[in-house]
Amino acid sequence: MSGPVLRPAVEADRPRDDSIVFENVSRFYGEVLGINRVNLILGPGITGLVGPNGSGKSTLMNLVTGLLRPTQGRVRVLGLSTDQPEVLFRRVGYCSQFDGFPKGLTGYQFLYAFLRVHGFGHGDAERLAWRAIDRVGLRDAAGRKVAAYSKGMRQRIKLAQALAHEPRVLVLDEPLNGLDPMARAEVLALLEELRQAGCSVLLSSHILHELDVLSDRVVLLDSGYIVAEGEVEGVRDEMEEHPLQILIRCDRPELVAAAIFEHPESVGAQLHRDRRGLVVSTRDADRFHLLLNRIVVDRGLDIERVEPADADVHALYEYLIGATGELR
Repeated sequence: MSGPVLRPAVEADRPRDDSIVFENVSRFYGEVLGINRVNLILGPGITGLVGPNGSGKSTLMNLVTGLLRPTQGRVRVLGLSTDQPEVLFRRVGYCSQFDGFPKGLTGYQFLYAFLRVHGFGHGDAERLAWRAIDRVGLRDAAGRKVAAYSKGMRQRIKLAQALAHEPRVLVLDEPLNGLDPMARAEVLALLEELRQAGCSVLLSSHILHELDVLSDRVVLLDSGYIVAEGEVEGVRDEMEEHPLQILIRCDRPELVAAAIFEHPESVGAQLHRDRRGLVVSTRDADRFHLLLNRIVVDRGLDIERVEPADADVHALYEYLIGATGELR
């Protein structure tokens, strides 16, 4: 499937030691394609992965963590090759969407044991475990066995495990799955804190509006290929075959609709049921906004707001991948 790619070739960019770099990476499972010919550079900030089942999201994440090796090409994380696990694992945290806990451990014991295996001494392991527990809001439950946790609590202790050793790169597969609204808000605030600290966060979520809120950039995958990559607005601007949808809330939308059809910048308009707004389709957003300014001034309209109606992850997914794919 073809689509706009904002960075057509990784060779044109110079890899940095704060980046995740894919250089012509393919991964096959026998004859089954995981990802194919991926060239990508991801710097600090939050990158959202979007795609249907089988698109390559999990393969891409597992390549970053070193759990998988490329069939061809090279992956480098913070300047390190992913075939150096003893070094890589100190800098990368991973939160799987699947549960896998040692039997009989409390939340605190789970984190403490993980940190000791990482090579931390008793004092540091104790301090880092409690810090991670506090960051995900589980101090009151730290002494309970993980087996008795709710789904949302298990999700949070997995996130604490990914954070505990203070990595610079976090790979989070559906980290908000199963969280109640309060816990979800706390985790979103934590992710913003990590962004501000300069961490690189690779995040997948089937809740697309959350990726809109969180992500500095998005990577859209389908059938193992990257079909678009970059800031949401930038990817949307590259999609010339799809007219931009612009929402206008005003006092006289019928007048706006009649006026815009006199000019070639607009290709369609649909009035809202409440008769207080309309959505306009245009292939030239800059010229349309100039036209709208003239209409407002000439007709004395009362404008409540003007904003893109489809410059979000969900719209990109619909345009580039299609509505039939089942999101993970």
